[in-house]
Order: sequence, then structure tokens, then C-alpha cells
Amino acid sequence: MKIAIGADHAGYRLKDEVVPFLQSLGHEIEDVGCSCDQSVDYPDYALPVCDLVTSGKAERGILICGTGIGMSIAANKVRGIRCALVNDMFSAKATREHNDTNVLALGERVIGPGVALEIIRIWLDTPFSNGERHVGRVNKVMEIEKQIISQS
Repeated sequence: MKIAIGADHAGYRLKDEVVPFLQSLGHEIEDVGCSCDQSVDYPDYALPVCDLVTSGKAERGILICGTGIGMSIAANKVRGIRCALVNDMFSAKATREHNDTNVLALGERVIGPGVALEIIRIWLDTPFSNGERHVGRVNKVMEIEKQIISQS
């Protein structure tokens, strides 16, 4: 699977641990940055990851900042993105099974690398359930997005 990944200054250290982990699982990585601790703006990294996912150039995206909150907010502004901020294994599985999320947000200051790698593994390995109720709910969310965009 091709995975786009991006982080701001508060998440790049975790990103630097995630990338080799993903490669060890056989995934192709598109790293959009950043790779420094100088202050940068998280939307500048969220948007390129989301663009890669919505264009089909990447199947999934992973975003990392200090808490994951800013990245998830920015990502969910992009049409076609369903991003979840995840801090535990149960949510990692549920967000794929029930919400068909295509972008994962993590907070380097909230979870350690061991938990982060396990969350990522579960999130990547869990398929969307495709159950009627879940498909219907995801479709309703995507319809809200269409309505809001058409009102603009």
C-alpha cells in the first residue's frame, strides 16, 4: 500500500520512527515532511498528505503533530477525507471498521512510539466492515460534505 505521511515540528520525531516501521511492513511511503524542530504550521503538511490521498496517489495518509488535534481538524476540511485522531487500539480498529477512515492523526506528545506503531498496524490491517449500517452512515457524512460545498 502507498501511504502518505506528514508531520509538523512537534511530530517529526515520531514520524521518523513510523516511516521505517511502515517500510518494514512492505508499504511504499511518500513523506511530505517536516524533518526539523523549528516551528512550522501543521496545515502546510496536512494538505499535501490529503491531496495525495484524494488524488489516488496514496491509498492512506498519516499525520502527526503534538496532539494530533490540529492535523485532524485541517485534514477534515479536505473533501473526501475522513480523518480520525486515535490514541488507543480499540479506536484504531473501530475507525476503520465503522468509518472507513483514510487518514490517521496521531499526537507525539500524547502517545509513545510503541503505542503509535501498534495503532498504525491495527489501522492498516483493519478493513471497512461494509455492513449496510456503516456504509449508510459514511454515505450520509459524505453527503453533508457535498451539501456544504454546494452552499459555498
